[in-house]
Amino acid sequence: MSEGYQEASFGKRLQAIRERSGMTRATLGGLVGRSAEWVKSIEKGRLQMPRLDMLTQLAAALGCDLAELVGGEHPIIVAPYVKEAHPALLEIREALTSYPIGRDDEEPATAAELAERVRHAWMVWHGSRANHRTRIAALLPPLLADLRYAARVHEGKERRSVLASLAEAYHLAQLFLSFQPAPDLVLLTGDRGMEAALEADNPRAIASAAWYMNHVFRDAGERHEARVEMAMQAARLLDPEKDSDELARWGLLHLAVALSYAKVGRAGDAWRYWDIAYEAAQKLGRSYAHPYLIFGTGIVEGYAVTMHDDLMQGGKAVEAAAKVDLRLIPSATRRAFHIIETARGHWQRGEQAAVVHLLNKAHRESPETIRFNIFSRRAVSDMVSNPPSMLREDVDSLAQKLGVAAR
Repeated sequence: MSEGYQEASFGKRLQAIRERSGMTRATLGGLVGRSAEWVKSIEKGRLQMPRLDMLTQLAAALGCDLAELVGGEHPIIVAPYVKEAHPALLEIREALTSYPIGRDDEEPATAAELAERVRHAWMVWHGSRANHRTRIAALLPPLLADLRYAARVHEGKERRSVLASLAEAYHLAQLFLSFQPAPDLVLLTGDRGMEAALEADNPRAIASAAWYMNHVFRDAGERHEARVEMAMQAARLLDPEKDSDELARWGLLHLAVALSYAKVGRAGDAWRYWDIAYEAAQKLGRSYAHPYLIFGTGIVEGYAVTMHDDLMQGGKAVEAAAKVDLRLIPSATRRAFHIIETARGHWQRGEQAAVVHLLNKAHRESPETIRFNIFSRRAVSDMVSNPPSMLREDVDSLAQKLGVAAR
């Protein structure tokens, strides 16, 4: 196969994925620090396929797997650079792809017992400052097996309650799998979570599943219209005047829409929906946070940083971060994520000292959150290859903590 054909093929693939995600060339170029004309030249085959560091930035901006972006004709080993695999990934894969056959003589756990186990699992995920992925990986296989068996055996209201808990367990599995080289499993957990919620005929469970399925669509590079429509359909099932739980889920779905619009550069729509989400959070009270979705003013303010990052507004991201009170976010994993997003804003401004400081802060908050974060790994890899003299020891230390080698 000729080099010219390969480059043209890559350009066509890039264009197809960009159009599928709903991005303009200007938006994609801005997200990776290039012009719309540069993107056009790549798509038309006038420029060669970029080097690995730029390919990873394109894949992250488009929300797709790097292997999908480069295609099979390009011999690039991508997974070790882009995504870290947790030692328990195989065990979780086996738990998701095994079935409760041969347990018919066992008495299933009650819906109440299983709901309590799921509640405990969420506490482990949000409350563990160290090794939250490792701890949840030990809980998920037996929990998923017992939930799936109970959903098969129980009937009526009891079964619907079990299905709602099963949807939450799939959400936990999806969170464990995020930023790992297992896109098939991420899609599987998202789909199963939504199917369980729909079968439970539970609007609140459907709302949560829509929030998590939005992230699945985003990671898979699905067009943003699909994410927006799903979130709005789920929001219409809720009554935000009913109680705090329903209002929180309703606000979360509007936040999902805001994030979707920001991802594709539609700033006006993004901030319009963010305002709706923030108003919902304010109605719940400054100190409120949903028990496991963690929706509240802290999260909404934190995601304002992410939206500015996605809109390539590093300065505004840093300004927004100054308003975020991490004490209002009762989750070590979420606090670490928003610290990393603040570092992303400083990265856009070229402020490497601030990036190093914030990534170290995120590591102290939740080591496994930063280890499995694509931006953190890419930024540290870039810096360790050519670190500023005053930051050399700090960057090397971060690289060791994240298991990142110089390129």
